[in-house]
Amino acid sequence: MEYVAIVTALALIQVLVFAIQVGQQRVTHNVRAPAVSGPPGFERAFRVHQNTVEQLVIFIPSLWMFATYWRADVAAAIGLVYVIGRQVYRIAYMGDPAKRSLGFTLGIVSTSVLLIGALLGAVVSLF
Repeated sequence: MEYVAIVTALALIQVLVFAIQVGQQRVTHNVRAPAVSGPPGFERAFRVHQNTVEQLVIFIPSLWMFATYWRADVAAAIGLVYVIGRQVYRIAYMGDPAKRSLGFTLGIVSTSVLLIGALLGAVVSLF
């Protein structure tokens, strides 16, 4: 389970870095809290962070449940795809939001595999 814990920590560090980047954009563009709109650079950083927080709510429990019912190393590998996908998403979104599809797809597919695998594992365990 150590690999799963490492991937979880990486995902949490990533969302923390994204939060710091939102703060940096606030300072750069003089966007005072609680405002959530401003120049495109700020709004993009804000959306990347918010979208990632929204994904974490599904990703982290799915990662741990999959690891519990199947194999932790496989869960960690799939989870690493999620973390990489969110970074690809961030880079694309900050440059041109229309080009975020690859990063989004990597994240949503890996999370879906973990979630469906976790559900199947729980159902199989019943029998």
